[in-house]
Amino acid sequence: MRKAGLFGLSDHLNRLSAYGDPLEELGRIIDFESFRPTLVAALAYGDGMRGGRPPYDPVAMLKVLILAAQNNVSDARMEYLIRDRLSWLRFLGFDLGVPTPDANMIRLFREKLTEAGALDTLFADFDKQLKERGYLAMGGQIVDATLVAASKQRNTQAEKDAIKAGKKAGEIWPDEPARAAQKDTDARWTLKFAKAKPTADGKPGIDIAISSFGYKSSISICRAFGFIRKSKVTDAARFDGRMLRDVVTNDNTASDVWAKGTKVPLASASGMFPEGDTAYRSQANEQWLKRQGRVSRIHRKKPRGKPMPERIAKANAIKSKIRARVEHVFAQQKDKMGLFIRTIGIKRAAAKITLVNLAYNMNRLIFHERRTAME
Repeated sequence: MRKAGLFGLSDHLNRLSAYGDPLEELGRIIDFESFRPTLVAALAYGDGMRGGRPPYDPVAMLKVLILAAQNNVSDARMEYLIRDRLSWLRFLGFDLGVPTPDANMIRLFREKLTEAGALDTLFADFDKQLKERGYLAMGGQIVDATLVAASKQRNTQAEKDAIKAGKKAGEIWPDEPARAAQKDTDARWTLKFAKAKPTADGKPGIDIAISSFGYKSSISICRAFGFIRKSKVTDAARFDGRMLRDVVTNDNTASDVWAKGTKVPLASASGMFPEGDTAYRSQANEQWLKRQGRVSRIHRKKPRGKPMPERIAKANAIKSKIRARVEHVFAQQKDKMGLFIRTIGIKRAAAKITLVNLAYNMNRLIFHERRTAME
């Protein structure tokens, strides 16, 4: 086999560029250097006077986290892919043959940002970057939530009761520290109801209840551009309607707020939903939106025991066409980015989801920039 030379490597990278390396586009459109002040403040690296190997460039490490979020890979897999893929090496700014971050370094970097609360600041930094480019939050906002699956836990009934009582893993398994370290006591089970199709004789089908374990990602997106403007992560059993106030923003140029208002199927026997809860439409939420100067475009629910009035049904159908845009965000994150929680605890889950939200916004900006260039 002929030994590859320096010019052969250069030619190979040029061919990647000619075919349209998406990471070159990502590096060109996204101003990663704008994140440096936040990264430096959060990491608080020393001046190197004590010796030791200097840390990797924080902007390059942030790029590592974005790549991991876009491709849903573990830290160990990320370590291998950085060394294996020439396009990734070029995007990250590493030379061929030099040391690159290992799985432990990647994990520690993310942990430092998480503990410093810097990931939310980085998300806000990018939102500022969007506004400076003219992508203002306009046209109102759309609110929704999705379940994010995590590794399922197998516990006894007594252990489940202890988790529901708010006990930590170390309290439940005091004599088994290794086991306790692998137990997620923050995630919760919940039921997701799939709407069944009508039967052959036209009667409504029976909804299917699907058990799900993990967390819930609540977001609001701007109607005009589809960027995620605010987010909140909770356990999967948290009621959607209670999260409205955590994700509605005050900087949107339009006052309209869209959200689903369908009735949650009763599951009071399991304790998963309080009986009578609805999604986002409630008297408390409607009053809160009014006090904030927001106009509710939340779906109205069907009257109990009565058919849905035609005018309300038509109004809901119009609202659905707008609200459906937020479903595209979740489809992108779950289908293309493979969003799944492998970590333990809500802090790490929130970090993972925040990075995925940031990576989604970056992809969305690229989409808009491409469309603008074609016009």
